[in-house]
Amino acid sequence: MTGLNDRFPCVVRQLRHERGWSQERLAEQADLNRSYVGEIERGLSTPSLVTADKLARALGLNLSTLVARCERG
Repeated sequence: MTGLNDRFPCVVRQLRHERGWSQERLAEQADLNRSYVGEIERGLSTPSLVTADKLARALGLNLSTLVARCERG
């Protein structure tokens, strides 16, 4: 699962950029703190499954789709 952990931050950042969203907007949509979203995107924090699901839903995906995008790398 190391590869998934390595790619998760990049995929979240890429999806956020594709939507033209700031970290603040993603945080609001996911009901998370903006600084925590930044830590996740920089790979400084590994989100729990609940948090990963919040991010996925905020980005309009289900968790399995988000994980699949990370696995494709």
